[in-house]
Amino acid sequence: MYRLFHVPLSPFCRKVRLALAEKRIEVELVEERYWERDADFMRRNPAGKVPVLRVDGAHLSESMAICEFLEETHPEPALLPATTEGRYETRRLVSWFDDKFFNEVTSKLLYERVNKKVMKQGYPDSAAVKAGAKAIKFHLDYMAWLLDQRRWLAGDQMTLADFAAAAHLSSLDYISDVDWRRSETVKDWYATIKSRPAFRSILADQVPGFPPPAHYTDLDF
Repeated sequence: MYRLFHVPLSPFCRKVRLALAEKRIEVELVEERYWERDADFMRRNPAGKVPVLRVDGAHLSESMAICEFLEETHPEPALLPATTEGRYETRRLVSWFDDKFFNEVTSKLLYERVNKKVMKQGYPDSAAVKAGAKAIKFHLDYMAWLLDQRRWLAGDQMTLADFAAAAHLSSLDYISDVDWRRSETVKDWYATIKSRPAFRSILADQVPGFPPPAHYTDLDF
């Protein structure tokens, strides 16, 4: 069995968890307080970040690299398109969410509201929270534009791009920071992906001191 060292609300960990679940790979989840920089964890990943996936004694790090490893070792069901163009677009959008969306939104909402308290790093920066709340509107509009032209974010099939986006949005939805009224198209997309069996463990997450809103687990929210 694989072992994943993770943090429940980390979008990078959630992306890997979704890929594992979609491919029906059994995995043991181990919560890791990576910010404490435990010596054992630092040996697993000197970068001091999660997720880390243990496979046959080896420790794999960096969420997209892990997902690519899973895609090569467990090719079915495919989470990268068969065409060069499709794989490019998928990787582009994964980078969009894990880089641009993370820096403009996730880091300013989830990390300010939750991570700072959990890590005992002080109080949320109100300016950062305000900036994140403003920036997410642009990203939701961009997603709506993509989904107006495609069945899924990167094209006609569900890909890692959808999992990357859903990983970030589900983490933010846990703290009620997504205005689903902004786009019915995006809401319908999320309802579809949220209903997949792969999402069950994500919806079961509980963070002490931060109970999720009632709609978080509702598939017909």
